[in-house]
Amino acid sequence: MFIPLIVIGWLYVVVMMAVAEATNTNGTLLGAIVTFLMYGLGPVALLVYLLGAPGRRKAIRAREMAEREAARIAAAAAQAQEAEGAVDAPAAGGPAGSGSPDAGGEAPAVAVTPVRKET
Repeated sequence: MFIPLIVIGWLYVVVMMAVAEATNTNGTLLGAIVTFLMYGLGPVALLVYLLGAPGRRKAIRAREMAEREAARIAAAAAQAQEAEGAVDAPAAGGPAGSGSPDAGGEAPAVAVTPVRKET
């Protein structure tokens, strides 16, 4: 809520420090740029990143919940379609929704990697 105000205020202070560095008789333009980067952009970027973590975490959780809900709906639709196909007419090799591992001739949806014994 107050983060944009803090960022704007701090960047104003740092810009004034950089201007003072650049216009000083012993100051340089390179010193002003380094002052702005090290006192201004670096700390502000870190502050915004750290304070934005809860919002990013919340967005990740919301996306995961949406994916779970979509998977649940897809599973329910597939189950309903399977039940409807089993009631209509059985195929030559058995019912359409028999759950045979390779009934459709397609690769499994989730590949399982083989596990060997350790020697």
